[in-house]
Amino acid sequence: MRPFEDSPISRDGKVLILAYDHGLEHGPVDFEEVPETMDPGNVWDIATHDAVSAMAVQKGIAEAYYPSYEDDVNLLAKLNGTSNLWMGEPDSAVNWSVDYAAELGAEAIGFTLYGGSNNEIEMAEEFRQAQEAARDYDLPVVMWSYPRGQGLKNDTSPDTIAYAARQALELGADVAKVKYPGSTDAMSFAVDMAGPTDVVMSGGSKTSDREFLENVKGAVDAGAKGLAVGRNVWQREEPEPFLDALEAVIYEETSVDEALDRI
Repeated sequence: MRPFEDSPISRDGKVLILAYDHGLEHGPVDFEEVPETMDPGNVWDIATHDAVSAMAVQKGIAEAYYPSYEDDVNLLAKLNGTSNLWMGEPDSAVNWSVDYAAELGAEAIGFTLYGGSNNEIEMAEEFRQAQEAARDYDLPVVMWSYPRGQGLKNDTSPDTIAYAARQALELGADVAKVKYPGSTDAMSFAVDMAGPTDVVMSGGSKTSDREFLENVKGAVDAGAKGLAVGRNVWQREEPEPFLDALEAVIYEETSVDEALDRI
């Protein structure tokens, strides 16, 4: 397992990944609230904030924009992803190789696994290929570990989230990106199940400043190493002050009230 603390996408052993793969995964709906975010350049500008340790994007966005930001932003290459137009059992197409991501300058790779999907076996085999290729380049591997499928009744129960974290460990991920299971105790269970694999909280749909910061605080108090967030940052009219608040909670481990004072 690659020591995450030595990775360029880590800051003092913590991480704040700004995710911007939503144009593929969700489509235009995610840009309606703040139309300026339709322009990837505006979100790359947000990613230059000191709190952001890496930017997660798909191949086309990386090709078009990363060369202009490589001195200011660490690239996390999100290797797979599928449009919301796909209506079948959860699956995710592999859209670029680790070799090409490394050639482009990626500092880490990301890969979604839908545990519980009818396509889980194929996705796990694809992850194995990506994980082993990433080792050749000494790139850390972040698994978007999202249990999902027709046989899964509750994808955010403590047991399910803990299973997702454990699956990331068992398959060789350095970092597991999982949904927040609703409490510090439940998140602590997931962190324990992940063992040496570091856990980060998935941002999810936009919520209020306080609610989101309280969830992040709960995750950090449970031992999570930070956050991978998209909409809860760039769907805000003024994302920079909110990143100031997230920086306080994640890296400085302040209270939520102290963090809110920075907004």
